[in-house]
Amino acid sequence: MLRLGEPRKRLRLMVVALGTVFALFFGRLVQIQFLDSTALADEASANRYVTTPLAAQRGAITDAAGNVLATTVTAYDITADPTMLTPEQLHVTGGPAQAAALLAPILGMDPQALTAALTAKNSKDMYRLLIRQQTPQTWNQISALSAKLADNASRGHCLTENLLAQKAGDTGRVDAACANPLASVFHTRHDKRVYPDGGLAANVLGFVNAEGVGSGGLEQQYEKLLKGTEGKQVYAQANGREVPTAGGQHEQAPVPGSSLRLTLDSDIQWEAQKAISDQVAKSQALGGYVIVQDVTNGKILAMASAPGFDPNDLAHADPAAIGNPALSDAYEPGSVSKLMTMAAVLQQNVATPLTHVTVPGSLPRSDRVFHDDVAHGTEQLTLNGVLAQSSNIGTILAAEHLGSTQQQANQVLYDYLTKFGIGQPSGLGFPGETQGILPTPDKWNGSQQYTIPFGQGLAVNALQTTSVYSTIANGGVRIAPSLVEGTTGPDGRYTPAPAPATTRVVSAQTASSLAAMLQSVVGSELGTGTSAKIPGYLVAGKTGTANRATATGYSGYTASFIGFAPADRPRVTVSCVIQKPVGAHFGGQLCGPVFKQVMEFALKTLQTPPTGAAPANLPVNW
Repeated sequence: MLRLGEPRKRLRLMVVALGTVFALFFGRLVQIQFLDSTALADEASANRYVTTPLAAQRGAITDAAGNVLATTVTAYDITADPTMLTPEQLHVTGGPAQAAALLAPILGMDPQALTAALTAKNSKDMYRLLIRQQTPQTWNQISALSAKLADNASRGHCLTENLLAQKAGDTGRVDAACANPLASVFHTRHDKRVYPDGGLAANVLGFVNAEGVGSGGLEQQYEKLLKGTEGKQVYAQANGREVPTAGGQHEQAPVPGSSLRLTLDSDIQWEAQKAISDQVAKSQALGGYVIVQDVTNGKILAMASAPGFDPNDLAHADPAAIGNPALSDAYEPGSVSKLMTMAAVLQQNVATPLTHVTVPGSLPRSDRVFHDDVAHGTEQLTLNGVLAQSSNIGTILAAEHLGSTQQQANQVLYDYLTKFGIGQPSGLGFPGETQGILPTPDKWNGSQQYTIPFGQGLAVNALQTTSVYSTIANGGVRIAPSLVEGTTGPDGRYTPAPAPATTRVVSAQTASSLAAMLQSVVGSELGTGTSAKIPGYLVAGKTGTANRATATGYSGYTASFIGFAPADRPRVTVSCVIQKPVGAHFGGQLCGPVFKQVMEFALKTLQTPPTGAAPANLPVNW
């Protein structure tokens, strides 16, 4: 006999099971509605709203007259979504190849490389960068062609196939089902840094990297000031697309960067670059640099290096040329340094320009015997003649009288060298700038105490020695060099740079005597700088020829010339340095003509007339 199940038991079991399920649902509902509601709402909002950065406009860099040296222009990165070109999405085969054939002539890219870039690897391959920083005109071409393709496709005309057929020489119309492959192409704003004059002042300006960050020169030094403050945009999205009706969109506008106004004069900078580039090429030198400084205020009017580079085309730049060797190279200055020794001798009343100096053909000191560049017998020179003929021996003899002992003389000379700014930062704060090498007197070795007076055994950068001559030209007062004249903020307000520091190094009388002595270097037929003469102007200057120090010893020469004009009413100092020339290596031969070319141009540009004064004509011999 069959026994029926107890329906009440089954009913109770079902009720318990359903009650348990509903209890779980209710508990979860309570948790979501009351306990986790805030966290879930925040998570939903985070997933729904997207924040994108808004790049700030980078500040411009101009010369003293407002001529733009570096600016930022609107540019776009061209991107694509390869998944939109698959047969399933485009409804035609060969979508990547079609898009590539249309884009290649516009972007100037290889069609095969574009086809590979536009081919999706998987369903998540939704972003591909095709090319960076294209002009708005380039994007407008793509956009216009895409619109034309879409319009024709909507009317049943396969414009893509027609265009491709025409490129292949088939002028007949192709009627086939088609789509718009350029609908997969997008753009993202990525502004581009542009240097309108190419390599002009590139060693000073520096450059920005692919991300738009200053990575050299003033671009790096003033990165925070130039870059501005990034803004942001928040908008609702669904499936990666903006939902314009969702509400909640807001934008925080970016704050543009400030602009720099430099002390450079673009015309003088151009002439300086041309002069040094031509001479470096002619002499097959390792490199060279020219600095032009206004002696009345310390402002740098030009700072040129060769070889140079174009910051618009870093990919093809020589890595060794990217930098500013006028500030980063530490080299032994040679005879141009003798001016500081003579300044100490005159200021300490050890001698006058007319003091008689007997200069032998050789001079034993410490562990070596010193000679002049040109062999000679015993000569009877004035102190002016020692400087005019650039005698190492005569300079050593004069420097020995700076103290009652050699140690005292060393200390006095060291004090003057530091007053002139040797062995110390210039104050520019330029990236990579060297302060040179000037050991304290207690560390001068046996021969170094005799070589430092004539410019070997210490190291400088080109701006330091330029500043020395500007100090003498300015009546003995050193004005700290400056490169930035002021800044203009995003509100348009101009703020001038702080006034440079000034220091009296020697008296006005000493400076005047030194200027007269420097005239003999250029004006006297016995001087070493006759190639720097400028018709109608009095020129004061000094040649330098030094053995070039390397990590393993000495190799080649450093040739230089530094001077100012007009000598009796100075306005401009010009310095020239050429490193490791081939063949001729004397400073007067190589840098004298460069000085003359640049100085003549600078005087005309600044409208500086000749003074008409007679030359000093100090005697060289006695």
